[in-house]
Amino acid sequence: MFNLKNWPFLRQIYMVEDNYKQRGLRNKLVKKLRLKGIGDERLLAAIGKVPRHAFFDDALLIHAYEDKAFPIGEGQTISQPYTVAFQTEKLNVNPGDKVLEIGTGSGYQACILLELEAKLYTIEYNRTLFERTKAFLPQLGYKPYFVHGDGSQGMPSKAPFDKIIVTAGAPVVPTALTEQLADGGILIIPVGDMERQKMLKITKRGDKLLEEAFDYFAFVPLRGQQGWK
Repeated sequence: MFNLKNWPFLRQIYMVEDNYKQRGLRNKLVKKLRLKGIGDERLLAAIGKVPRHAFFDDALLIHAYEDKAFPIGEGQTISQPYTVAFQTEKLNVNPGDKVLEIGTGSGYQACILLELEAKLYTIEYNRTLFERTKAFLPQLGYKPYFVHGDGSQGMPSKAPFDKIIVTAGAPVVPTALTEQLADGGILIIPVGDMERQKMLKITKRGDKLLEEAFDYFAFVPLRGQQGWK
């Protein structure tokens, strides 16, 4: 049975309240993202609802609404809010879309997708992060379908997906992911080396894959058979 006493990170999180100050900081973050070019008002509203400070331990709490990435342990990070917003906007999530998230991490991105009313499946390679986030997100009211496994292989038992989002840098576009897209589906994935990756949007049209390339970003590496070893 899960025991909160074994997870000091979560004990700290559970004591954080979503007060007037935190809501005000979220509103400022939303305004900053709007000025940076994020125009999807549904997405901005979702970012305005999810308490990002709940994903930070006490030592970093004052930085929760800065537009920066921060460590969450296990060599992983909670992504910069602009990166989350950019990827999610390109994904174009509609209510009821069946979405696969590769790299659950802290769970922050998952919460944004659920606020957009996605039917979310999320997979995490790191066992410690998987256990921690699976225990934590329901405490915030978010309940995606969690899997521990190799995200580079997708989730074939639940395919096809309307949308797939990869929140780690990949050396190549995994063929398993494009094969699991529904016709008309969209895959958003950062591809490059270990230092930086170009954000790609791949749309499936019948037997064709249409690719768009955007800016460079920096993600932690995607682990697995079609990721970094």
